[in-house]
Amino acid sequence: MIDTHAHLSIDYKSSELKFDVDSIILAAGSVEDARNNLCLMKINKKLFPAVGIHPHGANEDIDSHLEELEKLIRDNRQKIVAIGECGLEFDDTYNQKRQEKLFRKQIEMSIKYRKPLIIHSRKANDEVLEILKQYPNTRGVIHCYTGGTKRINKVIELGEEWYFGIDGNLTYETGLENVVAEIPPHKLLLETDCPELTPEPFRGEINNPNNIRYVYKKVAEIWKKSFEETEKIIDESAKKLFNL
Repeated sequence: MIDTHAHLSIDYKSSELKFDVDSIILAAGSVEDARNNLCLMKINKKLFPAVGIHPHGANEDIDSHLEELEKLIRDNRQKIVAIGECGLEFDDTYNQKRQEKLFRKQIEMSIKYRKPLIIHSRKANDEVLEILKQYPNTRGVIHCYTGGTKRINKVIELGEEWYFGIDGNLTYETGLENVVAEIPPHKLLLETDCPELTPEPFRGEINNPNNIRYVYKKVAEIWKKSFEETEKIIDESAKKLFNL
């Protein structure tokens, strides 16, 4: 099992990082998160760091943060498995033009350093897909996919190495079950997004990577396959994208 999207605190003790999974991709929302992820990987060999700036960072000093981010990538190129999470989140709080600049710069870094993208898209699915279409030499995952069935083909059209990230809300949202049933099996990656989106039967508690098991189990039910066969299909895709 591979948790392809987790947020773990730098304050974790090594004894708290003993997870019953094969690998965990640590997503970053800021330069500080990125540095933390690089520190965490030294504690546990199952942890693989991504670096990136969440769209909420668009209200801060974009240029200096992007410079810091690129320096981190240059200095740790062999250790970093992805850039993200980055993307767009359109609401009344964050400037859309600044978000787009931040997003495009990280896409350009992903191309320059040949790293996959971890995409955050909330209330901006069409805008995110339209921007990604403009960069044909990219690969990555649409984290916590919320585009419904009508955008599945649009994601597939981005390229062979674009995937759908599905989280613990699959275990309690019937509509998402229907979406997963329509996604080609080899295009699916599973995530906890811990400490959020805790699956059933622990919904309401703090999430952790061990709970990815319940997302795998739910997908196996939808696919009508064994847990082991489901695990093999999904993990092969995760290993391919993140070069694990």
